[in-house]
Amino acid sequence: MAEYLPVALFDSPVWNSIVYLLGELVIIILVLWVILSFLIGCLIALSIKKKKMYLPKLLRPVLTLMEGTVKLFCMMLGVDSAQLMEFLIGIDNQMNYSAFAKVPVEKRAVFIPLCLRSAKCPARLSPDVGISCISCGKCPLGDAIPVLKDAGYMTFIIPGSTFIKRLVKKYRPQAMIGVGCLMEVKEGLALGRKISMTTIGVVTTTDG
Repeated sequence: MAEYLPVALFDSPVWNSIVYLLGELVIIILVLWVILSFLIGCLIALSIKKKKMYLPKLLRPVLTLMEGTVKLFCMMLGVDSAQLMEFLIGIDNQMNYSAFAKVPVEKRAVFIPLCLRSAKCPARLSPDVGISCISCGKCPLGDAIPVLKDAGYMTFIIPGSTFIKRLVKKYRPQAMIGVGCLMEVKEGLALGRKISMTTIGVVTTTDG
């Protein structure tokens, strides 16, 4: 008789009621997920159109959880992936600005991508500091970096995010500015959240 107990259990009215309730709960969650994603997509589209961020403190955690679904609805509403990425970066910057401003300048680091230097750059790459700019005049970085350093910023020209982790571990900044294309800045902000570092993203006008 014992071998028939599992079958009897699964055929019981109680079990059937549990399965039915679970199915209803899943459907309700999915419907709410879709509705919330659509509403967030509408809010983003409106924010982009009006050039004003609405409820950024609500949007950031929701987007972290639901970015894929929200992105789909944003595309349906005429918001492309680049616009959405710019919006997400803007939210992070707005939420981080106050904390960033409280960090002393000498405790801030600026990370600049390797692609902004001249193709004929004579400076060499070092594992300790990245590219050591010699202000040769072949690109605008030779003018910008001395200004940043004179202001007190730790400034690094780097080839990728691996260098950021290494330099943060070595120099211990309390906040950082990441410069780069949309994807680089998005990844930099995500890295900042991961290592609990106050981060501001600056998007370059051109990629590469």
